[in-house]
Amino acid sequence: MKRQQYLVAGTGVLLLLALYFFGQTLPTHKKQEASVGGGQGEPMVKSVGSQDILQASEAHLTPGQLSYVNRLKNSVVRGDVKVQQLNAYRQLADFWKDSVREGFLPFAYYTGESAKLENSEKSLTFAAQLFLQNLRGQENPALKSWMATNAKELFEKALALNPGNDSSKVGLGASYIFGSAAGNPTEVMQGIQRILEVARRDSTNMYAQFMLGLGGIESGQFDKAIERLTTVVRHQPANIEVMLLLAEVYQQKGDKADAIRWFEAAKKLIGGLGNQDLIKEIDQRIQSLQ
Repeated sequence: MKRQQYLVAGTGVLLLLALYFFGQTLPTHKKQEASVGGGQGEPMVKSVGSQDILQASEAHLTPGQLSYVNRLKNSVVRGDVKVQQLNAYRQLADFWKDSVREGFLPFAYYTGESAKLENSEKSLTFAAQLFLQNLRGQENPALKSWMATNAKELFEKALALNPGNDSSKVGLGASYIFGSAAGNPTEVMQGIQRILEVARRDSTNMYAQFMLGLGGIESGQFDKAIERLTTVVRHQPANIEVMLLLAEVYQQKGDKADAIRWFEAAKKLIGGLGNQDLIKEIDQRIQSLQ
């Protein structure tokens, strides 16, 4: 399996390293955030829907770009409506991917909508992974919920076509883990149980082991996270992301020696890639632990 571009969970410099090296950041679109009050002095964030996402994104378009988008959105006429709608969704997805900076959210939305119309396992899992791969690291609770909802729906549709696809089962479980509101333990455990079903049947499924490791971090079960992530790195000794995760978990446990050990292991591999900026950041992290 190709290297997954998940965002490394963690705080401080490590998160910056992960964003720099592994993944992409998402716009938070502050217009979509709204405090509606909450108990115990904690603000609640109003949920957002797809139309809110699209309107907030379209607000940043030039008049010419907005005109083009509106033409595509209104291009479905009589005849084979499904084919026309599918083509429109694909063109809109391409537009947001290629023509607009920070256009990930509408790109993912239209990719998902086209996948639903096409209704093939390949297109549904591709769209689902788009949401899942960018779900971690998303700090806006409203956007996190929206992305998780889309990922779950797409994985469920893919599983309806192929109930035996373990990757889709793991992806669905991970959507529950990372889409949980404020780390809701019930949702996190629901996701973990779905992934455990795969891992217990096939202990060599490293995607499941990796996600269980992340689930352990999310639920604060650091010893279990270490066990799972160590299994992954034993089978994938060049997996830099897992090494950084292990370093982070050991630091959270207060085990500075093992945290440094894994930072050094990751640094050795990164050195072969010639990324001096990232090596410098890791050196600073190591120094803070000494």
